[in-house]
Amino acid sequence: MENIINTTNLKLLFFINSHRNSFLDEMMYQLSSTEIWIPVYLFILFTLYKVYQKKSWIFILSAIIMIILSDKISTFFKYLIKTLRPSHEIYLKSMIHLSKAGPGGLYGYVSSHASNFFSLAIFLIVLLPKKYNWLKIGFLIAAILVSYSRIYNGVHYPFDVVRGILLGSAIGFIFAILLKNNIINKVKVENI
Repeated sequence: MENIINTTNLKLLFFINSHRNSFLDEMMYQLSSTEIWIPVYLFILFTLYKVYQKKSWIFILSAIIMIILSDKISTFFKYLIKTLRPSHEIYLKSMIHLSKAGPGGLYGYVSSHASNFFSLAIFLIVLLPKKYNWLKIGFLIAAILVSYSRIYNGVHYPFDVVRGILLGSAIGFIFAILLKNNIINKVKVENI
């Protein structure tokens, strides 16, 4: 069974990493960068403030702690499991194309990008009112694209990204449910 999983993982990596062009190369590089997301994060902070008003600091602080926790847990798994990124596998280096960002850190299990983005996506999906469905869907699409970019850029195996998605989704759901059960029902929320 492990052979089937490893073979599938490699086939998916090669398929995604080999279907490239100059437009996608730049787009996937940018999606994986931090700077491009700063305006989006600021807009999300503004939205949380607008929705939860005086209690917004609880949601904003929780989101920050959640993303830090997601990042630390995913990094913990990287050093616990010690699965090399494909970009650091000697036998794969010549077969994969790396973005201009380079090979990334040594270990890739689980993807921190996928975990962090999906923790925030699920957090928003659970906590924001229906009138913000456009933001929820938009950020979920962004999380999917960022996760895909990690494979496209040659720095993660597909299953490491999937595990990052699962980890981040679980963390985001737990944080959101705790806030929903303990705070939202006690706060007047704008236009739910």
